[in-house]
Amino acid sequence: MSLPIFFHPSEMTVGEIVSLPEDSARHIVQVLRMNEGQPLRFTNGKGKEAFAVIVETGKKKLSVRITDIYYHEAPKPQLILGVAFTKNAARNEWLLEKATELGVQQIVPLICQRSEREKVKQERWQNILISALLQSQQFHLPILFPPMLFNQFLKDYCHVSQKVICHCIEAKPRMHLTTALKHRQDTVLLIGPEGDFTLEEVAEAEKCSFTGVQMVDQRLRTETAAMAAVAFFSLIHAKNN
Repeated sequence: MSLPIFFHPSEMTVGEIVSLPEDSARHIVQVLRMNEGQPLRFTNGKGKEAFAVIVETGKKKLSVRITDIYYHEAPKPQLILGVAFTKNAARNEWLLEKATELGVQQIVPLICQRSEREKVKQERWQNILISALLQSQQFHLPILFPPMLFNQFLKDYCHVSQKVICHCIEAKPRMHLTTALKHRQDTVLLIGPEGDFTLEEVAEAEKCSFTGVQMVDQRLRTETAAMAAVAFFSLIHAKNN
């Protein structure tokens, strides 16, 4: 059975004594009932896996000594997800959780012409990413950007070699996602709002060499489409493929 893993944002060095925040300390002592001398693990979300032993416990505090550190390379190729959030907060949070579990490296909430203006909950969203990271036993936390205008996103990510935009506009040429995605290439994936991208937005994306794609015959919700595409990317780049 693997050791429990926790998040700590510091760089952490071997021999360092680290004091944990109250919520983590309470969980370790009161829920897991761990005591001095017992081992556990940490990650800083930047590739580090640190092994530690508990050196001091209290009701609301806990200190550990770092004993070993290993570094995990970031997964390659990278997947950047640009997605227009819906007005349903629960669905957006589900999307963030599952995208993290599936290994997305960057998540950019898009502001499109038909976007619903969801209130930004940066701290809550960041905590969801951290929880999903630990649950899925990964060591690289996705970068969650502030909401970005669609045209600005196109400018910022035009340099990425493989770029696809999922849309339902039949008048525009589209490839099937399974054909469009090539192996071993960093990829930008665009998912539109509930009303889809506009014709003008798709045309702007095409000017930046985005390939229009479709996935299935039926219409999908924003978060469903995002997870279908992300899961396919993850599957074709699994280590045994």
